[in-house]
Amino acid sequence: MTVATGLAIGREPYPSLARAAVVQAMQRAGLRVAQGVLLFLTSEFARDPLPSLREAAKAASCTQVMGCSVPGVFTEQDWVLDAPAAAAMVFGDSIGLRTDTAARSGDLLLALAAPSAINITWLAAPGMRFGGVSGDATGQGPFSVWQYGRGTPGGHCEAVLSGAQGVVSASHGVRILSEPMPVTAAQHYDLLSLAGRSALGVLQQAYGIQHGNGDALPLHRLMLGIAETPQALISGDYRLIPLVCINEAEHSVTVATQLEPGQLVFWLLRETEAALRDLEETTLRLQGRLPRHPDFGLLFSCLGRGPYFYDGVDRDLELLQSMLPGMPLIGFYGNGEIAPINGVNELLQYSAVLGLFSHV
Repeated sequence: MTVATGLAIGREPYPSLARAAVVQAMQRAGLRVAQGVLLFLTSEFARDPLPSLREAAKAASCTQVMGCSVPGVFTEQDWVLDAPAAAAMVFGDSIGLRTDTAARSGDLLLALAAPSAINITWLAAPGMRFGGVSGDATGQGPFSVWQYGRGTPGGHCEAVLSGAQGVVSASHGVRILSEPMPVTAAQHYDLLSLAGRSALGVLQQAYGIQHGNGDALPLHRLMLGIAETPQALISGDYRLIPLVCINEAEHSVTVATQLEPGQLVFWLLRETEAALRDLEETTLRLQGRLPRHPDFGLLFSCLGRGPYFYDGVDRDLELLQSMLPGMPLIGFYGNGEIAPINGVNELLQYSAVLGLFSHV
């Protein structure tokens, strides 16, 4: 196997952890020289990641070390939150991280970005981007995203996984509460009416049918979905928008984006069982789009979805371990997820973006 992962956990963010993760991955892959390294470090490393990047590069005999600092990391072996850890994936032989050519519209690009580096121009540039947003618990690090073993000036980086064929999709982890309806009135961030009915009334009815009209609305779990077409809703190609508050006097709902009349929207509820079903269906769909069994995978999960969502256990990771046993997998819990939705690169929330890859 020319792709493998390593995971190292410690009490302090020593550079030796990065080296240990890479050495473990190199041994599993049977490599002496890697073509590329994905290295994700927990936020304890963010104050000074450069020594760890150097150790990783030396262990892999490779200068192409790409990654970021994040709240938590995982591989197919285990997940880590609230402790210093390094997760590495090494690529050998014909597979590598290609960054030296201009992206084309059909290229699938692994994309990593700091929260401050997300912008529409970069997301809309040629290429289908997938990945995640870094996180720095201290807010004091010199950089949180790296490529070629050093920080990236623009705060983001991207690469084609050359020598591999990949497919990507987002798993939103929600249960749909209502049919899609057109926006008939909106003002700034306030959604006023859907299909001529008050937005709050539609939401209360959609939630009440499922849970009883006397229950208070759980705003932290309710979301607004935006789909281009009804078919996009069925295929999961829609955006999730958090709710900010409800306005009982105006019978409106304030959401985290501005809406336009005519957009198709619907209400959703974040639920653990729905999330697992959605990820299982997403994984099966992706497997069906590959010509052969996947050789490795990348998963980018919202910090609000992993163990914090599943009462201390990452059931998403357990599901993938059971569906794709032994497959090298790496990823992190971040501050946002990036995925192409209906051909448009989107910044997502509370989602899990899964990419599966087979050797060409």
